[in-house]
Amino acid sequence: MRKWWAVALVTVLALGAWAQVRRGAWVDEVVFTEEPTRAKGIDMLIAGAIDIYAFAIPERDLVKKIIENLHYAVSYGSYNELTFNPYGPEFKDGRLNPFYLKEVREAVNWLIDRDYIVQEFYGGVGAVPRYLAITPSFPDYARLAATARALELKYAPNPEKAKAVIFEKMKELGAELKDGKWYYKGAPVVLKFLIRVEDERRLIGDYVATLFEKLGFEIERMYKTAREASPLWIGADPADGTFHVYTGGWVTTAISRDQGGNFDFFYTKRGRPDPLWQAYKPDPEFDQISERLARRDFKSIEERNALLARALELSMKDSVRVWCTNLVGYNPMAKNVRVAADLAGGVYGAWLWSRTVHFIDPAGKPVAGGKLRIAQPSMLTEPWNAIAGTNWIFDMMIIRGVSDYDTLPDPYTGLYYPQLVERAEVVVEAGLPVTKTLDWVDLKFVPKIEVPGDAWADWDPVNQRFITAAERFPGGTTAKTKVVAYFPANLYERLWHDGTKWSLADGLLGFILTFERGKPESAIYDEAAKSAFDTFMRHFKGLRILSEKPLVFEVYSDLWYLDAEWIAAARTPYLMPQYSQGVSPWHVLALGIQAEAAKELAFSSSKARRLGVEWMNYLAGPSLTILTKYLNENLATGYVPYANVLGKYVSKDEAIARYQALKKWYEAKGHLWVANGPLYVDVVKPVEKVVVLKNFEAFADPATKWLVFAEPKIAEVEVSAPAPVLRRGAPWDFLVEVTYKDQPYPVAEIDFVTYLLFDAEGNLVLSGKAEAVKDGLFAITIDAATTAKLPAGSIRLEVAVASKVVAIPSFATATFTVL
Repeated sequence: MRKWWAVALVTVLALGAWAQVRRGAWVDEVVFTEEPTRAKGIDMLIAGAIDIYAFAIPERDLVKKIIENLHYAVSYGSYNELTFNPYGPEFKDGRLNPFYLKEVREAVNWLIDRDYIVQEFYGGVGAVPRYLAITPSFPDYARLAATARALELKYAPNPEKAKAVIFEKMKELGAELKDGKWYYKGAPVVLKFLIRVEDERRLIGDYVATLFEKLGFEIERMYKTAREASPLWIGADPADGTFHVYTGGWVTTAISRDQGGNFDFFYTKRGRPDPLWQAYKPDPEFDQISERLARRDFKSIEERNALLARALELSMKDSVRVWCTNLVGYNPMAKNVRVAADLAGGVYGAWLWSRTVHFIDPAGKPVAGGKLRIAQPSMLTEPWNAIAGTNWIFDMMIIRGVSDYDTLPDPYTGLYYPQLVERAEVVVEAGLPVTKTLDWVDLKFVPKIEVPGDAWADWDPVNQRFITAAERFPGGTTAKTKVVAYFPANLYERLWHDGTKWSLADGLLGFILTFERGKPESAIYDEAAKSAFDTFMRHFKGLRILSEKPLVFEVYSDLWYLDAEWIAAARTPYLMPQYSQGVSPWHVLALGIQAEAAKELAFSSSKARRLGVEWMNYLAGPSLTILTKYLNENLATGYVPYANVLGKYVSKDEAIARYQALKKWYEAKGHLWVANGPLYVDVVKPVEKVVVLKNFEAFADPATKWLVFAEPKIAEVEVSAPAPVLRRGAPWDFLVEVTYKDQPYPVAEIDFVTYLLFDAEGNLVLSGKAEAVKDGLFAITIDAATTAKLPAGSIRLEVAVASKVVAIPSFATATFTVL
């Protein structure tokens, strides 16, 4: 079990007395600029013009340059795909959309050759083929290896099959093939390919577009940057047909130890409030399984894995997304820069970047202060608001850098550590397969968890009051989990960037908004938020405050995770001012609530489009005129939203004092982005694409707190057989060597070692688990009776090794001949 605070204390002591004084970030200033061209970004790094290029570089030539000239971190959580517009069969203007049919989308899996993409566009170095909604470098892929590999074989390139399916379905849609060209109602069928230009997605888009041209479609290639593409695929109504296919790219910003929620996010309207997601209509079975996996509605690992396996099958049938590549990215930085990069998200996706980035001296020791220069491929792509604003990874890097959170993920394992929260007690219904690793969480199992009647279980948006569990569940109810979250006494001394102190009202507003935006009776109801809210209400059972100072509260829910740390981290934000796209104090969000209630602005892009108003932006643009109008009004009135509840914690004078602080902040900074992290947003230049962050010297924590992460211990695997030629009817003994830096990997740090055996035609003929022999050595034994049944010829043995200390599994493959 890891003693987190003991390690942190050692770090502080080792770095000397200075560490007791320096607060916030290690650096004094961070300047973000935009540089879309990656090759130029690397040249700028080598020339000393910047200190970090915030992207995971996959290209072979650039990787070589990085290795030879720079410091870098490797990450595995970026991936590219084809996003399809599923609206149809006709758009509003009568044009045909073949991708309305899931069979056409599914056929694209056979049409494309992912190995060709990897070899031709990435040089075989910076990417691996990706077929599935789960990441091949994350634990679930290793757990589901047999299902995953079977599906990859099923959807291996088969262009003739793809052509047959697409042609059949086009005819069913009423299209005609004339002289090798498709026509619909007398007009050529034109497919709009929305192709990103900043990276290999331009090549992928052109490649796929050419494949469809060869099938008789006319193609309109629309080459766009992130900023140009966003209004067409995220902001637009899918019924308008602004695109058919978009070359999407994603980054998982932390190691995901449980990717069951991917299906709900990527394939259902519950995933995002944007118009495209609201057009998704998955098969009822797939929709139900997706929601069950998102809610963790299962009782055993076996049941979960069965649901996950079925979801993988159904997702390939649905294919509103066709996955193409998973990237192995090199995150480059100057040789005198260090940062805790995430194994999934790299530097730009790391939750810890602003707490750990620093310069080093020639001896490798941390240096306090200095100006850090970071270039990104894109910046300020979409409006910033904490409720439903930008989700672009480059914007979110800055947002996370200026935010403070209740917990933060280990960049190598994905387990959560405490930040604002002090500790948590996790109580779980007996029989659920939950384990714990870290000592800040206490875990126990009980036969039954009853929800107290006075817990808050719902919200009445008309009378603006909480509904108790006794009211919502007159006959009483139980929950699968209970989490008691304990916060330190100094929580109320923590400051927002405008100088105001943290208040329980800040946290309570976030809890209220969870209900308000999903209830039709609310003045800020957003129909795009309803599906996610309905899912929330199916697992949420109640919240009860046990103590206000220090803050202690308990949450009852049916939603659980395999790791107790994840269960705790999912509940501790319930009374924290944390939202999906940032953090924000109540007095800042109040302005947006007023503006949306008056239908002048909207938090989400979907509602903004429906109302015909601006998508709310606290950072720049026309939104600021409307938001500051309410700020000036509130300076006079002392407006407190949901005063029936928040009024208990905020007086009129205190509210006015908050608005005065915000007014002063706006006059000094020219924006309304007020957060609470180790850095704050000082300067924003939207036209020049420049954002300047500065150290928040009033931040409560020492800068050394998170400097406890060494390099990740990723296993190296080799497989050997007793002989290059094996005989049927004889026992086979394979050895699997697992090492790290040429040293045996401790058995105690290995979660499991599994194997898959394939015949010469690629059929999976056997699977199982290897047995530990000693540190660094595992054995796979296949008895004579089994080998006698296996076919002769070439066989391939694939091995997956999952570590407990690093959540990235390692793989090895060996080929043998059977006589």
